[in-house]
Amino acid sequence: MTAWADHWPLPAVVGRAVEHEHVSGLLGSAPLVTLTGAAGVGKSLLARAVLEEHCARHDRTVIRVGCWDGLAEGGLTEALLRAAGLPDTASRDAAEALARRTAHPCVSRPARGRADAPTAVPPAGGTALAALAAHCRQHRATVLLDDCDPLLDECVQLVRRLLRAEPGLRVVVTARRALGLPEERVVEIAPLPVTLGEGIAGPAVELLAARTGPAAPELLVAVCQALEGSPLAIALAAQQLDRMSLPQLAAQVGADGPLLYSGPAATVRHTSLYAAHAAGYALCSPTDRRVWARLSVLPGDFDPWLAGCVCTSSDVPAAAVDDALERLRTASVVERVRDAGGAHQDSGAALPPRYRLPRAARDFGRTQLREAGEELAALRRFRQACAALAAEAQIAWQGPNQQVAVRLVEDELHNLDAALTRPPQDAEDALSALEIAVSLWFHWAACGFRREGRAHLDRLLLLSRDDTALRARALWLAGYLAAQEHALATAEALLDEAWSAAVMHADSDGLARIAHAHGVLALYREDTATAVVCLEEAARHRSRDPWYGPGPAHSWALLAIALSALDAERAKAAARRAWESRHSDGDFWLYSTILYAQALIERAHGDPAAALRACRKALVAKKLIGDPLFIAGARNMLAALRREVRGRAGASRPDEGGRWWQRGGPGPAARPFFSRLRARS
Repeated sequence: MTAWADHWPLPAVVGRAVEHEHVSGLLGSAPLVTLTGAAGVGKSLLARAVLEEHCARHDRTVIRVGCWDGLAEGGLTEALLRAAGLPDTASRDAAEALARRTAHPCVSRPARGRADAPTAVPPAGGTALAALAAHCRQHRATVLLDDCDPLLDECVQLVRRLLRAEPGLRVVVTARRALGLPEERVVEIAPLPVTLGEGIAGPAVELLAARTGPAAPELLVAVCQALEGSPLAIALAAQQLDRMSLPQLAAQVGADGPLLYSGPAATVRHTSLYAAHAAGYALCSPTDRRVWARLSVLPGDFDPWLAGCVCTSSDVPAAAVDDALERLRTASVVERVRDAGGAHQDSGAALPPRYRLPRAARDFGRTQLREAGEELAALRRFRQACAALAAEAQIAWQGPNQQVAVRLVEDELHNLDAALTRPPQDAEDALSALEIAVSLWFHWAACGFRREGRAHLDRLLLLSRDDTALRARALWLAGYLAAQEHALATAEALLDEAWSAAVMHADSDGLARIAHAHGVLALYREDTATAVVCLEEAARHRSRDPWYGPGPAHSWALLAIALSALDAERAKAAARRAWESRHSDGDFWLYSTILYAQALIERAHGDPAAALRACRKALVAKKLIGDPLFIAGARNMLAALRREVRGRAGASRPDEGGRWWQRGGPGPAARPFFSRLRARS
């Protein structure tokens, strides 16, 4: 027989075969097994399923108490005795004494006379616990303490005393955090996987399909991905199919905004995602609540630095944020997606941990932030922090290893994208967003994300009308990207506007960058004479701000490309000047451009083997930082050079393979913003 404190039916457990086997194995050897995980992940359901099978197999019984089921302070022992069918009068004094020592600070205590009166704490007696231990031994009972979070400290003390009284006892606990006892074996229950590989649906899809019946697999996957595999979220969403179709549900859960679904459930906490997280939120300290709410403005994973930037204020010191993050992690509110330790593969620097606030917890936190009137301030701090990240990446780009800058941007793509696309609150906030777009000039111009950069700049320039030096840079960058995208008329109009702004601000660096962009325009128009004049003007300039824009070295490199078919000696001299003008040996963008110029020079003047070697090196260097258009062009020229070196019949023409910007076909496919897959550290 099984002595449950409630009798709600046990539904089928989907997708937990591995966890089921693991917990079953631990029950045979460990006195205490704790299942931890986020709200609604299915801890209680799995524990009950395992115990049903375990007890049926080994002829045991279960005594279950739900700690969130209306238990008053000090009522845990009494509830266990009642569930076991034992009298509870002997336990009252012991339970009250235990509760006074262990009650969670967020659980209110009943008044006992004057607040300032001294209270004697009698020692907890062992009569009730001894009777309970004897009962468990006699009936081969396993104790299940379900949802221990509101009475966690009391549960710790009770389990410790029970195991001391009966070492052979088996105790199973479900909670959002572990008890921390030495005998404890912790099993972390994660959300259900949505897919198991290419074209293979995961348990989350299976769970949804069991409720929807036959349906389009892509719609099921889309819903489960938006719900991040949370069993509770999937169950609540499936209940909405009574009033909407599956395509409508997929569109709704895929849109931004909180998931406010609710429906009947076994407990009040599980009637909605909001209620599930509100229960845990009530147990957090004030500092942890504020940190949780402020983290909700972060769209994806983040490191402690970014969390500190967003969460720190007069009521949350910077030093308190890291500790709050760790407490929220142990409470299964925040996920840690990368542990601290190890070294960055590019820079060798130690890697900080990275965290993530799941969508349901993020939605709940955002609601609390909005109700507290702090949402706009947190969003402003988030955008300012992203501006600092972009500035750091820009400086790293001009440093000894451009891959560090590329990896930094790729790691923070989701945060930078949110900072660029969320509507600004005012003119100052719009300038912060524009500053991010301008600082990421290398990402747009050198790494191949020109289309995305233009879209961001076009929108933000409309929101930032004041005539500032930052706007002048943004105009140049928009024109430069338009030139690279072959939008020549748009590029000329933007560069003309940028020139007027640069003159007004006496920005000689800006004028040199504009000359460089006009040289690019002329190259793309195959107007070599104009390209040479513009690039020579840009190359002769001495930059006062070497951290921004292509700079003289890149003007020399493009000049070498422009001269490659006309004058080999001048072209080689320009290539040498480009390398001598470099900021560091790790400038792969410059290095690949110079090697490409050398390949053009050697090919135009009769040494295809040397051109082939230079083109190979250019391709290797460029792959380190990206730019699909350049890579495709270099590959085309490489194929043509191989045919020339082999001397086959029908060898390539001298102009075959062209320049990288001369698209011989449809060109690279259009991609959504920040479409490159993130490189994981």
